[in-house]
Amino acid sequence: MITAFLLRSLDRKIVIAIALLLLVAVLVPVLNLMTGPTNPLHVPTYIMSLFGKYLTYALLALALDLVWGFCGILSLGHGAFFALGGYAMGMYLMRQIGTRGSYGDPILPDFMVFLNWKDLPWFWYGFNHFWFAALMVLVVPGLLAFVFGWFAFRSRVNGVYLSIITQAMTYALLLAFFRNDMGFGGNNGLTDFKDIIGFNVQAGGTRAVLFAATAIFLALSLLLASAIVRSKFGKVLVGVRDAESRTRFLGYRVEHFKLFTFVVSAMMAGIAGALYVPQVGIINPGEFAPANSIEVVIWTAVGGRATLIGPIIGAILVNGGKTIFTGLFPEFWLFALGGLFVAVTLFLPKGVVGTISQYLGKRKVVSKATPPAAEEDGIEPKIQAAE
Repeated sequence: MITAFLLRSLDRKIVIAIALLLLVAVLVPVLNLMTGPTNPLHVPTYIMSLFGKYLTYALLALALDLVWGFCGILSLGHGAFFALGGYAMGMYLMRQIGTRGSYGDPILPDFMVFLNWKDLPWFWYGFNHFWFAALMVLVVPGLLAFVFGWFAFRSRVNGVYLSIITQAMTYALLLAFFRNDMGFGGNNGLTDFKDIIGFNVQAGGTRAVLFAATAIFLALSLLLASAIVRSKFGKVLVGVRDAESRTRFLGYRVEHFKLFTFVVSAMMAGIAGALYVPQVGIINPGEFAPANSIEVVIWTAVGGRATLIGPIIGAILVNGGKTIFTGLFPEFWLFALGGLFVAVTLFLPKGVVGTISQYLGKRKVVSKATPPAAEEDGIEPKIQAAE
């Protein structure tokens, strides 16, 4: 039943996108591990890790597109779900350090020893097991999204008010995680990771596996998102986005549709954060910054809202440009990012992918409406002669 549900979501564009992601998941690690530095096809480890980070951002943008593009919920707090997933993975990685930390404590992370903590806080229990951390990557963002969405959607908070509340949520978490007494590393966050599932997190083979896992999870998330939006459930979501009052009048419990989609999106963002941390090597409260969530909105708008593939392309393009631009003109990057968002809003309101799809659709309609060249077959002269 689940297989049939997923297979019904496979249109041509989604199939191509998933195939490309799976190809990248295999090809890039192979070119990194199986070719030498002198080989022109060699992919350096730092490039692979950099693109792995871009793919985690693409997964985060896809998560936002699911709620914004198809449900009309402009969330300015998705960075919070991303950071919570990252902290869940970071806590597991910190528990794997053991006696190899600077203070050599087998139980307490270094920052706790430095702050004179005597016992491990209760909410750190279980994070020495990978399965528990993986479960928390889904449960913690999903639970926060459920509680937040339950009250917000039942109260019929919509539009800019909902966006402001989501931004307030992530800012509150930013302030909380900055506190040293919260037990999450304060402003320094969690870092100095050693192992993941018994493998050196800095080893080339481990980084290749992390890159492949990121690409595969992005492909699976794209498949799931496509299955949701192409189902009957997805049609109702579009109705909620375009005419919420009318959809509610037809008898649908709009708040339930919103809540389910919001929770699924938050879990996808949590997975993105969990894949981000071991590849980057740090997680700190700065990931909760409202500006980060606003950037995700820009990636989605640039690629194309409500296209699924567009946010993936937008995240990769914008962050690739950020890497290049900050290296050349670091002080002007924020101005360039703001200018890009304004330009897209004015000239490409449907984003890159949406505009291309619209153009190709118009060409297809024009080609179907144009009659065949009658003159070439000699039909037109015969008609004129008959008249």
